[in-house]
Amino acid sequence: MLGARGLPSPTEALPGRSEVTGKGLGQSAPGTRAVLGKVIALGPATHAVSGNPTVPPFPAEMQAAIFGMGCFWGVKQLFWELPGVFSTQVGYAGGFTPNPNYEEMCTGLTGHAEVVRVIFDPQKISSEKLFKVFWEYHGPTQGMQQQEDVGTQYRSVICTLGPQQQAAALCSRDAYQQELREQQHGDTTTVIEPAAAFYYTEGYHQQYLHKVPRGYCGLKGTGVTCPLASGEATSCPLTCPHVPGIAGRYPHVTGQPHTLQLPTSH
Repeated sequence: MLGARGLPSPTEALPGRSEVTGKGLGQSAPGTRAVLGKVIALGPATHAVSGNPTVPPFPAEMQAAIFGMGCFWGVKQLFWELPGVFSTQVGYAGGFTPNPNYEEMCTGLTGHAEVVRVIFDPQKISSEKLFKVFWEYHGPTQGMQQQEDVGTQYRSVICTLGPQQQAAALCSRDAYQQELREQQHGDTTTVIEPAAAFYYTEGYHQQYLHKVPRGYCGLKGTGVTCPLASGEATSCPLTCPHVPGIAGRYPHVTGQPHTLQLPTSH
């Protein structure tokens, strides 16, 4: 059924809007629009837990990763508690409708997934650690759902920011897929694709479990350990097809790191 089990086509998707509506904004919300693909900021500009910015500019040394693991309320807390994570923001990505609101996204007719953008310091936490947390803390074989949460918005996704991060994400998937098969958990349904538009959610979703400590969290992993190391650079198998010409190493570790290109003003 379209909207629950299948994604809409661009022509079937809701039309959305060309401008931010302002729905859900708090008094401290800046109502920002900027560019990383397209970045629309709704909600407070400061993280309620860390006190760090949730909108650019971020410190120059920071990098970014975007993960979809089901309901984003618990996912963002999972990442903001990791040492080395500078800031987290929840949003909508992977769909067609411009500037969607939460109600539209929940119909499944925008094509978007619920995602968390993680801003992190690569000198304090490696990309491999983030990938390891991603794979271990949700069910990447469940298709258009996570546990009891059913709908296309709950699908497992990694929206990559550059070809090096894309290759590293694919390598991590291959490594985890092997472990899943050995323990009869089936194949991953995780979509790994370049990020296009990232739209911030309404303000009340940001740091939700900090505001509502007993709020809903649907995170549940498979119990299968991801073989990626938690520390510094992790070797990718020499036969990995995703990093040709990089001597079998993750290129975003041994080559040029991805630079987070976000605007300096809003």
